[in-house]
Amino acid sequence: MAEMTSRERVVSALNHQEPDRVPLDIGGGSSTTMVVESYERLKSEWGIPGETRIMNKAFRLARLDEAVMQRLGSDTRPLTVRGPLDWTPPYAEPGFFVDLWGVTWRQAFYGDGCYYWELYGNPLRNATIQDLEKYHWPDPLDPGFTLGLEEEVKQLYYGTDYAILADGGFKSFWEMAYMLRGLEQLLTDLVQNPEFVNALLEKLLGLNIKGTGKFLDIAGPYIQAIRAGDDLATQRGPMMSPKSYRAQLKPYYKRYFDFVKSKTDAKIFYHSCGNVSAFVDDLAEIGVEALNPVQVSAMGDTAALKERYGEKVSFWGSIDTQHVLPNGTPDEVEQEVRHRIRDLGPGGGLVVASVHNIQPDVPTANIVAMADATRRWGRYPLEA
Repeated sequence: MAEMTSRERVVSALNHQEPDRVPLDIGGGSSTTMVVESYERLKSEWGIPGETRIMNKAFRLARLDEAVMQRLGSDTRPLTVRGPLDWTPPYAEPGFFVDLWGVTWRQAFYGDGCYYWELYGNPLRNATIQDLEKYHWPDPLDPGFTLGLEEEVKQLYYGTDYAILADGGFKSFWEMAYMLRGLEQLLTDLVQNPEFVNALLEKLLGLNIKGTGKFLDIAGPYIQAIRAGDDLATQRGPMMSPKSYRAQLKPYYKRYFDFVKSKTDAKIFYHSCGNVSAFVDDLAEIGVEALNPVQVSAMGDTAALKERYGEKVSFWGSIDTQHVLPNGTPDEVEQEVRHRIRDLGPGGGLVVASVHNIQPDVPTANIVAMADATRRWGRYPLEA
């Protein structure tokens, strides 16, 4: 088969066709990049100069340099929403910050000078339905969110051959709701206070449609995938019953995805960690076309996943970051990649990426092994 461009390769895979080889995503978005410490170690080892740019402050995600993405062979490039112009972060004590939504984050160290920002304050924990109307919500139409967006997306589309994975910023319901309300309280609300859940999700839907709509009015014609995401599950299974999901959450996602599809031909890339097997049919039914991160340590046999869901969704991820990437040898990483490609790659429908973002405990050699193995074992027709 003739060599495809990266964009052609990703589009073909997402259309459940076999491209020239399985596409690779390292750095294409906020579910498939590297945390700051892992990236800075790579830069040091490779002699890459310059300050690390941040893709997401709360999750401390690095925006990879173009030279690094080319060297690794990533077929994707990120397109992200900007920051607001008409908002100033409120004062917070050292080691804390308050985000655009009013959620407070606390710095939490976990060894070797590495840290995360963890949820600390939920501004709607004690709110009533009436309080939702008085809350100071972010303005999704703030001009800063799309400042320079048209120039960037056109440069990526016309000036490169990479697939564009877009993130318009306003794309979360369940996760944003529990950041505002508190996870335990929101789970309780599903049973004891469903009217509040509906009111909160309705508010979030309205904001998300406005913000996403403005983003897609500019970027929609040029992008190949658009990211949405909420963690619906733990490693053991769903956070809520499928019945609750279908009655209380699924209708909001459907309305949102219908809106997105009215604005762009891009595939809907949906991120949820954990074992989301109970929801895959529902997600496919309402418009999800690519499932990420395919947490193999929780979801189990990937050949079975392909057999059950392979005609409904594509798989974007699947390379284990919990055990193999941090603890394996480069040879073991290669075998992991070969295994997942063999299970999930036949007939297309696979974009290789790490299961969520690459953490500080992953050696650079293993990142390179993942990239090299994708090219070695991902060429179609696949080896048995």
